[in-house]
Amino acid sequence: MDIQTSKANGILTIEFNRPDKKNAITSAMYQSMADALSDAEDDSAVRAILIIGKPEIFTAGNDLDDFLKHSSAMTGDRPVAQFMRHLSTATKPVIAAVSGSAIGIGTTMLMHCDLVYASETAKFSMPFTQLGLCPEFASSMLFPQLVGYQRAAEKLLLGEAFTAEEALEIGLVSRVLPLADLVSFAQAQAAKLVALPASSLRTTKRLMKSAQMEAVQQRMLEENKHFGEMLGAGEAKEAFTAFFEKRRPDFTKFS
Repeated sequence: MDIQTSKANGILTIEFNRPDKKNAITSAMYQSMADALSDAEDDSAVRAILIIGKPEIFTAGNDLDDFLKHSSAMTGDRPVAQFMRHLSTATKPVIAAVSGSAIGIGTTMLMHCDLVYASETAKFSMPFTQLGLCPEFASSMLFPQLVGYQRAAEKLLLGEAFTAEEALEIGLVSRVLPLADLVSFAQAQAAKLVALPASSLRTTKRLMKSAQMEAVQQRMLEENKHFGEMLGAGEAKEAFTAFFEKRRPDFTKFS
């Protein structure tokens, strides 16, 4: 299974399990994660959710072959939108443990998690402009709020990768740990949450997020509209063609 899920001791663990493809995410994988999050909402035995990858890679983002195959349906019902909607509205605490690269949505999804821990090997990037696209899933709103406009602009406009230490400094992650300790530490943090009153956690999370929940969902829709339009434009076609041809894209012919 490219997505492995397990429930134990009150924790739902969702694991990217496609290391031969750098954990690149397909529509089927998004659907599996969306279904797991949806089921967790109604399962009183689940009191915390943990998302992990492999030691060498969190996720390379979208599987481009699969992504382009399904790109004509930029709707709110597509699996990636279902996953992000369930993640962004989850009432239970969500923890992410990141080692290796977290590219594109691999970084975007972290802004919707409650606790984010990274290994010293973690690298983050949101290379949307490099692909002729725009930010996704409310990252254009949440990232500037989190790190400040100038720092967000540097990451979102240039799309360049940044280290775990910088992610800690700007506030994207809560703690940086040795690779060998990452998952066990995240599991221990999840166990602490499981031991706390579930109603207190739900209420505290809702109070922190409710003020802008509607704005987050609205920004997701707005970004999706622009993303879909840009996906069919010449810049994105040049970027993806260059990627598959293993060359640098040439955007100088576009204004």
